[in-house]
Amino acid sequence: MKLLLAVALGGAVGAVARWSSVGLLTRWLGTGFPYGILMVNVTGSFLMGVVVEYLSARAGASTELRGFLVVGVLGAFTTFSSFAFDVRALLERDEIVLAMLYVTASVVVSVLALFAGIAVVRSLS
Repeated sequence: MKLLLAVALGGAVGAVARWSSVGLLTRWLGTGFPYGILMVNVTGSFLMGVVVEYLSARAGASTELRGFLVVGVLGAFTTFSSFAFDVRALLERDEIVLAMLYVTASVVVSVLALFAGIAVVRSLS
């Protein structure tokens, strides 16, 4: 039950952080390209690498802490469904090149960000 509550609380934190971040970037950069979702997915992937690598090195990290941070906060902060929705929106506006750029950047940069997060933690250990 504690794990369920930890994940739920983390999910609330992550969802609010995503909503706030995306809203702020949309106000700053406009709606022509989904900068906000790209940013949260790349940032979340980097942080996932940092958190998972850090927690894996710490045998004392509780299951509840892992669930709160990894599944809850970062799982709710990043979003594949919004990414897919944004691709559809770009394609419906016949922004094929932007859609391809968005898909490529989202996947490649997010995966590289995850590995960068892992590398940062390993370099500090």
